[in-house]
Amino acid sequence: MIKQIGPTAIQTWHRASCHCGAVVLRLHLPDGIVDPRRCDCSICRRKGAIVASVPLDGIEILQGQQQLRVYEFNTRTAKHYFCGVCGIFTHHQRRSNPTQYGFNLGCLDGVNPFELEVEVPTRDGVNHPADRA
Repeated sequence: MIKQIGPTAIQTWHRASCHCGAVVLRLHLPDGIVDPRRCDCSICRRKGAIVASVPLDGIEILQGQQQLRVYEFNTRTAKHYFCGVCGIFTHHQRRSNPTQYGFNLGCLDGVNPFELEVEVPTRDGVNHPADRA
């Protein structure tokens, strides 16, 4: 669990937003950042975000619900949310665990993901566990 990234302490309830500020979230992070990772599936390769997860009730949309757009593909299990104004990916309902949201660490207020002092593993999203018989 990561309680600080660079000079920013991770709060139990931490604010997050898209680039333009139209979408504002509040994330429940009582244990800090747990299991930061990247994924090499087709969409994650393109967006390049480092994500961590929270339960579905761990994200509150404080502002901009009407600005959020959702993108689904392939099995349509994962739902990728992004700001319809600036295009920034904020969070997604996970395919491998639909009871969780993955969130973009770069959207957390005060956080620069390049200041993470841990190695960030890349998960195999090309050969997704849900695709296996």
